[in-house]
Amino acid sequence: MTETTAIASRRGLILGGGQVLTIAGVSAFLGACASEIADTPAAAQATNQDVEILNAALALEHEGIAAYTIAAGSGLLQPAVTQIGVTFRGHHMAHRDALMQAVRQLGGTPTEAKSEAEYVQALNVASLRNQTDVLRLALRLERGAANAYLSLLPQMGANYHQVAARMAGDEAFHAAILANALGEPIPQAGFMFGG
Repeated sequence: MTETTAIASRRGLILGGGQVLTIAGVSAFLGACASEIADTPAAAQATNQDVEILNAALALEHEGIAAYTIAAGSGLLQPAVTQIGVTFRGHHMAHRDALMQAVRQLGGTPTEAKSEAEYVQALNVASLRNQTDVLRLALRLERGAANAYLSLLPQMGANYHQVAARMAGDEAFHAAILANALGEPIPQAGFMFGG
């Protein structure tokens, strides 16, 4: 497989089919990165892998921004909950901007967001009937994003460890707030993320 084909197939894995990037998708993506760029020189491998990993993280941020935007306009949320979601969306926008800048600094092209219609379908927005449903969806996405960032850390170049760890912390914070809003009990065991 050529490097161009490998990159295209990884991009298809991340962006294709209107599917939401999940933990399983990130794991499959990481396997593709490791096996498909093995023929490129070491420095180019590291740069290509960082760009692809950063773009995978960027896809998560696009998804988070879309989810909170859709939720805010759904009419299902109380005003105070809408404000929390808008704040979290702002965090995701800051993450998106940092990731886009990093991809560009490495000479890559940032992954573009899907259309709102694609996110509506991928997130199964039609199944959301009330505020609790919206909060459960947001909690699932935030937990998934925290775990994804933690799984991406070992695969990234050292220059990106701190920013990925900070983003994972933000996602875990969002998850804690959402779990509390849903009345979930505090987990008794430690190491809730990254396992």
